[in-house]
Amino acid sequence: MKPAITVFELSKILKLSPSTVSRALKNHPDIAPETRQRVLELSKKLDYEPNIYAVSLRTRNTHEFAVIVPSLSGFFYDSFISAVEQEARKLSYSLFILLSGDDPKAEIEHLKVCKQRKVEGIFACITPHTKDFSPFQKLQKLDMPVIFFDKVPLQGHFTKVCVADQRAAELAAIALINSPRKKILSIFGDLNMSISTRRHDTFINTFKKASSTQQVIIDFATSTEEAQQIVLAAFSLVERPDAVFCMSDEILIGVMKAIQMMQLDIPKQVAVICISNGFFPKLYHPAITYVETSGEKLGKLAFARMLDYINGNKEAGELVVESLLVRGESL
Repeated sequence: MKPAITVFELSKILKLSPSTVSRALKNHPDIAPETRQRVLELSKKLDYEPNIYAVSLRTRNTHEFAVIVPSLSGFFYDSFISAVEQEARKLSYSLFILLSGDDPKAEIEHLKVCKQRKVEGIFACITPHTKDFSPFQKLQKLDMPVIFFDKVPLQGHFTKVCVADQRAAELAAIALINSPRKKILSIFGDLNMSISTRRHDTFINTFKKASSTQQVIIDFATSTEEAQQIVLAAFSLVERPDAVFCMSDEILIGVMKAIQMMQLDIPKQVAVICISNGFFPKLYHPAITYVETSGEKLGKLAFARMLDYINGNKEAGELVVESLLVRGESL
């Protein structure tokens, strides 16, 4: 690979001092227009680009954020990252993405990389197994803000940005309570995660408060495959469920695969409702009724909170993106 052209090489060709070339590239008013024009023309001809790492070391400002997510397989994280990137680009910030694979060891290694690169801030979606938050706290003491999003710590004073998990679960439960369905299979994720705990507890309590006579069957899945097997097992019984609630898009995909394998009619034989970012429910026919938890809205809110933190508001707290019911034809 051919080495990139430098300020020193430009100055040598132009027979100018490196400081003069550097100031000309920055349109400094002390540089004569003719000199500035010579410098700009040569830099364009030779495809000169400033060394962003050298600039970062000099200014102590990398203009770079890190995003730590479990994976990029779900549309929710894609839309979150896209929203953050769009907001960052407006202010000439860049992002780099780190995948934890739900492994807390990988998560810690990623934090080390963030420290080495001196990023200006981190957006972190924690793993189900993250118990020690001291590595995050150490970075914050170095004035490297961490905004936790979606899957966040249950305890401790942290800056968190979440979807309205409890309200989302409540809206889904109310929709089922108001339906004629009698036996509802409800599939949640890993209860080690705050997102699962909040949705599970609120969902169950909403049925209790309504004094519903509907039978609610609770199960848990940590993958699409597990959700699929749960549905296949439930529908092998004599008394089948007549509705399925899915806590997430990942669970919805497994549920729908099982329903399609059994060639069940939606909504005649089984109703389906889920909590979703909104992309996957629209891929099915009939469209699935869902409670929206928007990754895009969460990304925009998280970036706004990051800027607020950088500008001095370091008070811990939680911000929430509201949820709403989007009716399809599956309930």
